[in-house]
Amino acid sequence: MQESARIRTLWELVEQRAAASADAVMFYEADGRTVTFGAAREHALRAAAGFRELGIGAGTRVAWQLPTRISTVLASLALARLGAVQIPVIHLHREREVGFVLAASGAEFVLVPGVWRGFDFAAMARRVAPAGTRTVVVDGAAGLPEGDPATLPAFPPGGVRRRADAPEPTSWIYYTSGTTAAPKGVRHTDASLIAGGAGLAAAIGMSPSDIGSIAFPYAHIAGPDYVVAMLVSGFPAVVLETFAPGAAADTYARLGVTMAGGSTAFYQAFLDESRRREGTTKLIPSLRALSGGGAPLPPELYAAAGRELGCAVLHGYGMTECPMITMGSPHDSDEQLARTVGRPVPGAEVRIAGPDGRAVPAGETGEVTLKGPMLCQGYTDPALTAASFDAEGWFRTGDLGFLRADGHLVLTGRLKDIIIRKGENISAQEIEDLVHGHPAVAEAAVIGLPDRERGERVCAVVTLADPGGPPLTLALLTDHLRRSGLMTQKLPEQLEIADSLPRGGPLGKVLKNVLRARYADEPVTGQV
Repeated sequence: MQESARIRTLWELVEQRAAASADAVMFYEADGRTVTFGAAREHALRAAAGFRELGIGAGTRVAWQLPTRISTVLASLALARLGAVQIPVIHLHREREVGFVLAASGAEFVLVPGVWRGFDFAAMARRVAPAGTRTVVVDGAAGLPEGDPATLPAFPPGGVRRRADAPEPTSWIYYTSGTTAAPKGVRHTDASLIAGGAGLAAAIGMSPSDIGSIAFPYAHIAGPDYVVAMLVSGFPAVVLETFAPGAAADTYARLGVTMAGGSTAFYQAFLDESRRREGTTKLIPSLRALSGGGAPLPPELYAAAGRELGCAVLHGYGMTECPMITMGSPHDSDEQLARTVGRPVPGAEVRIAGPDGRAVPAGETGEVTLKGPMLCQGYTDPALTAASFDAEGWFRTGDLGFLRADGHLVLTGRLKDIIIRKGENISAQEIEDLVHGHPAVAEAAVIGLPDRERGERVCAVVTLADPGGPPLTLALLTDHLRRSGLMTQKLPEQLEIADSLPRGGPLGKVLKNVLRARYADEPVTGQV
């Protein structure tokens, strides 16, 4: 669908794919039931008419906090047909986060799943909704509201198509999941999400013969990003309301999934499941690739997942502000896939900026800055927008990295995840990658802890591959790191063994703030 580059609204993309592939499967339920592209369009039209009868139309601000279901995707497509402003909320959020989002966004409607997993989302929404907010409950029994599509107004809303140079209206507001500060409202358009999804589709090379998967929270920006890739390339996906590695693997194997993933945590989960079934056949025989992003991919995990799961691992780089930046490709070498986050996807521009804001040469580390059609319009707070874009319009990501001569991007850490030990900047990610390479380590996180003599000390927190095996000591770990080439000044002074690493957010990122609070008062176990 080459015309997708000129499409500016999500609903136009739905119409185009439904016309081209009406009878092709778009969604698989876990039990094997299917919904075609044509049927998805018809369901979304009826839902759009039902939403319109409730008072939702062009420009109406609609928050939705819904599980990952086909009906959730259809609700989102229906709202896109109406031209509503969508405000997705991760289903893991509770009173504090939901109350903030509803108040900050000015949402006029809230779509919730009623009681789900024993929690009453409808009651919570009513408790925290600002005065005047109307709450619409969409639960499993009631389903989506339905109406007569013949009553819908012309599309686009108002029947007037904007000029090509006219500014795009904000149609999505995503709130970042801040842990120490208020979430930031990120403003996107249909066009920016389409550019991100089209970039993903081009990078991973999916075709109608593939079967993908959506097992992560659809309210994450990766949700619409993935559906756009489906609409652009014409491939279907299995939708799972809950991700349980064993059940997911069985479902994927039964339905012939060829592309799975979501984030590093998903790769590790499938790898652990495969090891639990040691001696059996390939965990998912049809799987040709794992893809995802959202967290660093240690080279050792890349190698183990590819080797033991029998597939390629295509890791990428994106964020709420720019859903698709770089992506590994099936055409990349093992070295490129293991050591980088891929090349910029079509349309994305990546520049590495030095301390003075100017571009630095290939191979030199600096802050990753971005431009491109998939970049957000900015934040709901103009002050945050002004602080995040430079005078030339480059967006400052806060990530550190460098561009290689082959055009691939290497991320080396976060500006805020630098450990300053005796005045020297140390990248936590560099050490994490090497710690993860120790055979006794399953997962690793490296943090800086306050230290009277050093300013900060380096602490490695790990989970063990075999908790019943020989003990891992700081001396053994530092010996491994020395052999790996890590300079003495970067060696950890503290090792902590944990049963699991605290994770949060839709893609299961390690919560380093929790680890810092947990281990700040533990005694130092080594000297460097």
